[in-house]
Parts: sequence; structure tokens; C-alpha cells
Amino acid sequence: MSAPMVKGWCPGAFRPMMAADGLVVRVRPRLARLSVPEALGLCDLAEQFGHGYLDLTNRANVQIRGVSERDHDALFQSLSALGLLDVNPALEERRNILMTPFGQNGDASHRIAQELLARLGELPELPAKVGYAVDCGVAPTLTSSSADIRIERGVHGLILRADGSAKGRLVSEADAIDALLEMASWLAARITPARRRMVRVLAEVSLPPKWCNARSLAPAAPPRIGAQQGGALIGAAFGHVDAAALRQLIAEQSLPAIRITPWRMLYLEGGSMPDTPAFVTNPADPLMRVDACPGAPFCTSASVETRHLARELAPHMSGTLHVSGCAKGCARQRSADVTLIGRNGHFDIVRGGGVEDSPEQIGQSPEDILAGAI
Repeated sequence: MSAPMVKGWCPGAFRPMMAADGLVVRVRPRLARLSVPEALGLCDLAEQFGHGYLDLTNRANVQIRGVSERDHDALFQSLSALGLLDVNPALEERRNILMTPFGQNGDASHRIAQELLARLGELPELPAKVGYAVDCGVAPTLTSSSADIRIERGVHGLILRADGSAKGRLVSEADAIDALLEMASWLAARITPARRRMVRVLAEVSLPPKWCNARSLAPAAPPRIGAQQGGALIGAAFGHVDAAALRQLIAEQSLPAIRITPWRMLYLEGGSMPDTPAFVTNPADPLMRVDACPGAPFCTSASVETRHLARELAPHMSGTLHVSGCAKGCARQRSADVTLIGRNGHFDIVRGGGVEDSPEQIGQSPEDILAGAI
């Protein structure tokens, strides 16, 4: 079996990605927020054109899987009618903006993100996976999420921080986006085929000293499922959201909007914790410590089924678990206490690492693993 190919782009609406079960179409909600009409529209489209569910990504995006090629144009037109797409494909591809879900309409995070949206056309050409985080609350909440350039709260005010740098550059709200554009241009000039993300560039090139002299704050505690000020945070195992269940939840609670997070959770604006098995409502549920990609037969790169095994193992794991259908590791870029990597119908096992690390055991069958290999 040849090594899986890591794509250099993400499956957007203009350029979906073909998987074994059909096209994967990704929608990037503006400000990581879906109004009720947008959310209900996505539920309808997932049932009409996909498998009847929505996938939450670790970049706070939403995907519809299983779309046939003949239906892509109709789905595209429907997404456009909902107002979920940019007219310009280049701007759509650049709209990789993570935003803290706990902000308020009109606060600093909201204002800065709005300005970034308005100035996307000024960004330089960068690899499609390069992204940005706007995280200006009391303490950063997106530190462990994928973003190359971050605007966040530092010890002495707002800072612009390159991913991989412990310190940032002190900025004001008025000049934050100008500084971001300057850093993006600096990154674009140093991108190579082998170094396509900020962390990789900083491993070999130093930032200008004035960009890393402002102290950052320690990140906020990891978000927990449960009631929150102004709403509720619910989980979705593996980021898998049943469209019918989401539609019912919206109707029952009369929600104004739903915010998408990069943690496989949904923030219900003005909502309360639901009583339904369709969502994870127990913060101690072991499934929320497990990452698993769709695996076989849904992905052409995967040689193993993943999520059934992940569900079986979850109650027996005290730490984090990553079950990957192949060596790409799409579901989790960070290390896990245990990582299972699919290869030729079996799994290699890495402890305290990720898919790029050397396994301690190779060629384990699902039966071996369930019998106690880990």
C-alpha cells in the first residue's frame, strides 16, 4: 500500500474534495456563527444531498459528506442562497478565521474579526491551510487550535502572535489588522514547499525581535460541556452531528443562533443543556477525549474502520486517544496519549505521540487492541 497523499488544500464549497463516499463540501461560517435560517438550511441540505449529518472540523467549519458530483452545482447554489459563500472563490479560500465562541456581538473580537473579513483581499497568496485566530477575551481559548497568526489578549493588552512563538507584538485594536497583514506578507516571503505553515518556518527562521517582545497570557482552562454564561456548550462525538437531531434541538429551544467551535462542540446562544442522546451532555464522557477520522470505507486513504473501534475503546481510556485510518492524521494534529495508525488493514500503536512518530507496536488487529494491546 502506498503512503497516503496529504492534500495541500481543504475541501471548500468551490473546490470540494472527492472521498470514497462522494464529495466533501466544507462551509466556513462567518464569525464561526450560524443563524437559525443558516443552520436549518444546512440540515436540509445535508439530508437532501449528503448522508443526513454534518461534520464539525477542528477549524470550526461544517462539512457535508457524500455529495454526488451531479448534485454539487445544486448544493452550491443552495449554499449561496443561504448567504454562506463568498462571491469570490479566492476570498472564500482565504476565510480561514477561528474566533472565540465566548465573545459578545460588538466586542473587541467581533470588531477585529469583522475588519479582517472586510480586508481579506489584502492578504498575500498563502497556502490554503494557513489560518488566523481572533481570540481577544479575558484569556486565550484557541491556543491549541490550528492557526498561523493570532490576535489575542496578552499581559499588557492585545498582541499579534505568530504560532510557535511564545511572545507576540503589542498592538491596538486600530492597528491589529495592519500588523496581521504585515506578518502575513513576512510569512508568504518565507514559505517553501517543505515549510508551508508558520511553525515550520519559525523552526528555521527568526521573527523580527519587535514582533516577539510582548508577553502572552496563559491559555484559559479547556472548555467544558455544560451551561455557560449566555448559553450552553454541547458535544458531538467525532464532530458528527445528526441533521434531524439538530433541527429538533433548534425548534425545542427557539435558539437565535449556534456558534461552531474547533473542539467538536456547539455553543447554543441563549440555550440550555438538552436532554437527548444525540449530543454529548456529560463533560466526563470519554468520547470527548477521542478523535477519529471517518476511516474506511468513507476515505480512500484509509484501510481500517475507525469510529466503531474508537467507541469501543473510549470507556477504557484514561487519557486521550486518536484513531487514524491512515498516516495523514486528519482528525488530530497534536499528540495523544495513544495514537492508532491504520496501515494495510491493521494498526500501528504510538504512545505519547502522533502519526509522525515511530510506533511501539505494529500490525495489531482491532481484535488484538480490544483484547488489551494498549
